[in-house]
Formats: sequence, C-alpha cells, structure tokens
Amino acid sequence: MAEETQDRSDGPQAAPGPLSHLRVLDMSRVLAGPWTGQLLGDMGADVIKVERPGHGDDTRVWGPPFLENADGTPGDGSYYTAANRNKRSIIVDLAKPLGADLVRRLAEKCDVLVENFKTGGLAKYGLDYASVAAANPSVIYCSITGFGQDGPFAPRPGYDYIIQGMSGVLSITGRPDEKPGGGPIRVGIAVSDLFGGMYATTAILSAIVHRERTGQGQYIDCSLLEAQIAALANQGASYLTTGFVPQRTGNSHPALAPYRIYKASDGHIILAVGNDTQFARACDVLGLEAMKDDPKFKKAKARVENRDELDAAVDAAFLKWKRDDAILALEQAKVPCGPILGLDEVFANPQIVHRDMVRKPKRADGTEVPVSRYPVKLSETPASVRRAPPAHGADTDDVLANDLGLSEEEIAALRKEGIVGNGG
Repeated sequence: MAEETQDRSDGPQAAPGPLSHLRVLDMSRVLAGPWTGQLLGDMGADVIKVERPGHGDDTRVWGPPFLENADGTPGDGSYYTAANRNKRSIIVDLAKPLGADLVRRLAEKCDVLVENFKTGGLAKYGLDYASVAAANPSVIYCSITGFGQDGPFAPRPGYDYIIQGMSGVLSITGRPDEKPGGGPIRVGIAVSDLFGGMYATTAILSAIVHRERTGQGQYIDCSLLEAQIAALANQGASYLTTGFVPQRTGNSHPALAPYRIYKASDGHIILAVGNDTQFARACDVLGLEAMKDDPKFKKAKARVENRDELDAAVDAAFLKWKRDDAILALEQAKVPCGPILGLDEVFANPQIVHRDMVRKPKRADGTEVPVSRYPVKLSETPASVRRAPPAHGADTDDVLANDLGLSEEEIAALRKEGIVGNGG
C-alpha cells in the first residue's frame, strides 16, 4: 500500500496551504533562488517563474541525466526538476521594453519577489526594489547574491563551490593533508545554495508575518556567504569561542570517538558513539569488553586523545561482522549506528516508503516528473505537490490572460514581436 502512494501527486485538488493567499514572482535561476520559490510554492503560494527566451533557466540543460518526456524525447535536466515544482513558467524577454513592462505589471500584483541577479542587475529594467516598491509598497522583495548588496565583494558572482571555499566549509571537509587522499573535498550537494535558499525562505516568512501585522513590505538582502557561515554551527562556534582553527578530520568527528565510518565484511557502517554509556555497550557488542574500563578509552576526552589506537581496534572488530548483522546487534544495544546507502537503497528504504516521500506529478503532455515532497508534515496546513516542475514557458498564456488580463490578440502580438515565448 505504501509503495502505491509513492506513485501519486497531491494535484490541484490538494488542501490550500498556509501561503495559498500569496502570489510570488520568481525571477531567479539555478538553485538558491529557485529553492526559495519552491519552498514557498510547497506551502501553497502561487509562484510565477519568469524565464528568458531560449532554454530558460540554466539548469534545464544541465545534465545528464535528463527527464524523459512522454513522447520519449529528452527533456529538462533533473537539476532543474529538483528546484522548480509548484510553479508556473512564463517566457518574457526582459531586454525588450515591453517585456520589462509586462514583468513590472506582474510585480505590482505580487506579494513576494525573489531574484538572484548580480547586485543592481535589475535596475536597468525598472525591476529593482526601489522601482517595484514605488508601485507596490507592500511588496516583500528578496535578493539572493553570493556576497550581499554591499561590501568589497558585492559585485562578484557567487557560485556554491566558491562559497564552500570562502566560508571555510572546504577547510573542514576532507581527509587531513598528511593522510592518503588528503585535501579539501567539495560537499556532494550544493549546501551553500541550499542553506542560502532556506535562510531566504525563513526571512520571507518573517517578513510576511510583519506585513500581516503592519501592512509594511520590506527588502531582504540574503548573502550565500553569510548564510553558509551561519550554518558552520559548532565548528564556527568552536573558533569564535577559543580561536582554535578546526582542521579536516575526514570521517572522524573532531570531538567524539568512536564516531566515524567503519568497514564490515560486506559494507560500511557509521558508528556514532555520543557518550560513555554508549561506548561501554558498543564494546560489549563488538567483543572489546577490555576497552570499556581502560583509562585510555573509558572517558570521551581520553578516547579522542587515543583515537588512532581505538579506531584500529574497532576496525578489526567490525571486519568480523556482516554489515546488517552488526547494525541489528548495535541497535538492540541502543548504540547509534547506520549504513551508508546508495540512492537506489534510499528511495527503497521502508522508512522512506512509509513516510511517502516521493511524488510523481504529470505535466499537461503526460510527462511524469518524479520529485521529493516537502520534508515536514504539518497537521493543519500540510504542504503539497500540486504542479510538476513546468515545461519552459508552459503557463505564459495563462499568466498573461488571467493575471494581467491581456486578450488573445494582445498575446499574439507580443509573441509575434518575440517579447513573450511559446509555451513548452
């Protein structure tokens, strides 16, 4: 039964979300901005994505892999589908005055505008905050850039990889320089973009609450660099507290042991011992009883100081086990642990199937676009997947006619002049 529910989409009939009274103009592309728009869309907002003529959002052509269309032809890159569900897509050429005017008219009707152009990049179209707010004073306008709207780095373009380096993430991710394979390692997903998008979303939600209390809109300046620095969490706090510069520790935890990846006879196991009691129980399971009362390992601080000797013993113990048997025994002893799963195993995991994490909405042409749903369940105002990530410009006519009130003749004339594009 659970597997069957994963094939469904919540669809347009889904209960209205908590933001269903809001319209969002998404003028962003790639990841941080689209992620913000998608989160607002998951919560019910009507999100209109403005795309340029040609291929639109850069990520539509990032691949492989690519979506397979209903007719069997290659479609959008999966990078695009990851960040653009619950949106309508329109094609407008901002470089043409009438195109910029159309988007300005849309901005007047929107509650939120999200953009990630270079600092000041929308001013030449009359779509900067000052211009939009002059016509729509209650607008919440969110700019997402690599380095913020001011300061010496403000003009620089911001890419996730660069932010990972400049925020310190790469200085603490990877094996130590002196170890085989040592050096900085990029995090496997674009964490700086994702943190930026999530921080931008929480700021927008706060601004919505403020506006509902006061009627006042505001400008939001979100920097990916600052968002990632804020998300350094305990590592950042460690430096600020002591002045000690954390180093790369590979798969080991800087303050806990044994707390890393170990190899069983047929796979890898993450052992995450968080206190002395858990360590003693882990020793009982792994046949290392003598270590639990040894002064070199009995207390957490001592285990970190004697990490190499400890890890060698735990490594040898795990090689006598099959992965799943070791995990079962440790779980029964209430020792935190888990496997390393490939994504095929992740999405087949019974917990993920039970929690109904996957949706498969369809586009108008029948193309099925599998997506992950919003990951939090709200009892009274659930998020939903109402729309598949849209084809390029699929909703141009709908938005122009129903949101701006243009006639068929006016839309046809705009299309003839190349100001708006054909729906994909």
